[in-house]
Amino acid sequence: MSPRKNRRVTPQRPPGGSFREQQTEEGPDGEWHVRQVPGANATKHYRCPGCDQLIPPGVAHLVAWPADGLGDADDRRHWHRPCWQARTRRGPRVQRTRDAPRYG
Repeated sequence: MSPRKNRRVTPQRPPGGSFREQQTEEGPDGEWHVRQVPGANATKHYRCPGCDQLIPPGVAHLVAWPADGLGDADDRRHWHRPCWQARTRRGPRVQRTRDAPRYG
């Protein structure tokens, strides 16, 4: 008689078939749906709107979109976690050319 094989217990998947956990956050800039993206699920490059830097594949980050119900998939933005947390403390972004003076 061969020994009994151990069976791995797996948690039940939600009806949508994924484990994505979505939260709603409220701030001075409105209400947002926020979803954490683990590094293992990050497979593409994204540009963070907070720091304007690339988020490379394999880096954990989050996705946020307005919770007003008027937006769609095109309104989702991928953020570094610290950039998302600092979004209300950041001033308006000023776009300058490379050779433009910083002050004055």
